[in-house]
Amino acid sequence: MRLAIFSDTYFPQVNGVSVILGKMKDYMQQNGIEYVYFVPGDKSEPGVFTFGGSKFPLYPELLITMPRYHEIARILDEFKPDVVHLATEFTLGWQGMKYALRHDLPLTSTYHTNFVQYLSYYGLPFLEKPGWRYLRWFHRHCQVNFSPSVSTLRLLEEHDIPNLRHCPHGIDSELFNPAYRSEAIRLRYMEDPQGKILLYVGRIAPEKDLEVLMEAAAHLNRRGLKYRLLMVGDGPARQKLEETKIENVVFLGYQRGQDLYDLYASADIFVFPSVTETFGNVILEAMASGLPVVAAPAGGVEDNLIEGHNGLAFKAGDAADMADQIEILIKQPELLATLAKGALDHARSRNWDGILADFYQTLYQLT
Repeated sequence: MRLAIFSDTYFPQVNGVSVILGKMKDYMQQNGIEYVYFVPGDKSEPGVFTFGGSKFPLYPELLITMPRYHEIARILDEFKPDVVHLATEFTLGWQGMKYALRHDLPLTSTYHTNFVQYLSYYGLPFLEKPGWRYLRWFHRHCQVNFSPSVSTLRLLEEHDIPNLRHCPHGIDSELFNPAYRSEAIRLRYMEDPQGKILLYVGRIAPEKDLEVLMEAAAHLNRRGLKYRLLMVGDGPARQKLEETKIENVVFLGYQRGQDLYDLYASADIFVFPSVTETFGNVILEAMASGLPVVAAPAGGVEDNLIEGHNGLAFKAGDAADMADQIEILIKQPELLATLAKGALDHARSRNWDGILADFYQTLYQLT
C-alpha cells in the first residue's frame, strides 16, 4: 500500500497529533508501507515534504500554510498513492482532499482536535455553528472518519459526521515507564519525603480549564497539605497563570524526551482538568509511568479513566471537588498505590502495534 498523509501540525510541534504521526511513520517503516507526508515546517526528510506557514492565532502550535497545489500534485503523480489520509482539516488537509477527489482515490481522516469546542474559550461562541457546518462538509468527503474515543465518536454522530470508526490511541510503555523514577528529581521539587508531587502535562491554554486546577491548588494550600504541582507545557495562558503566584505551583515549560519520561515517573499523581479532549494522550502517558489520575470524566478522558481502578474522577469545573479527590490520594497511600498499579496495568493493555494494525487493515480494505 502507498499512503499519502496530510497534516497541518508535525514535529517539532508538541501535541498529540505529532506524536501519532510519528508512531504511524515508525509502523510503516517496519511493515513495508510506502508513504509521503505533507506537513508544515522547514526541514524536509525522506518521504516528508514541508511547507512554511504562519501561526494560527487561537492555537500558535498550528501553522497555517499556503501550499502550492501543483507542487503537491506533481509529487503525488509520481508517487501514485493508493489512499489519502487527512490528519487535520485545514489548508494542507484541503490539498489532500482536492487531490483525492480529482483522482478518485479513497480518502480517510482522523478527528484529532475539538477546535469547534475551543471557540467558546476564546470568546467566539458565535462561530460554533459555522464550524460544525464546515466539519460536516469536510468529513462527508471521507469514506472513513476515525475517532480516537467513544465519547468523541458520539459527539460527531450528534453533529451528523458520517462514516465513523473508533480507533483509539496507544502508548509506548518502554518510554513511559515507572523504572525512570528518580529520587534526585523528587528532591529537586519536594524535600519533604511525606510530600507528594502532582503533575500536569499539556498546553497551557484556556481550553484546558487550568483555572480549575489553579483553584484546586489554592484549596490544597489552605488545607495545609504537603505537595508540589509541576506544570509541564507552554501556551497562551501561561503568563496569566504564573502571575497568580499560587504557592507550591511550579511552571517548567516544555519538556521533551528523557527529561519528560523522568518527570512522569518521578511524580505521584497526575492531575487533568480538561473537558475538551478527543482522547487525552497524556492520561495514558501518566498511567504507563505508574501514576493514578485525578481528572474530569469528560471527552476522551472517559475512555481511560476508570473510577476506583486507575484514578479518581471529580465533577467537571468543580475545583473544590478536584482538591477533595487529590487530598484523598495524598492522605491514603495504600489507595494511591492500588490505583497506581491499576493505572499501569491499564496502560500496558493499550499497545500501539495492535491498534495500528487495525488502522492500516481498514485502509487496505479501501484499496
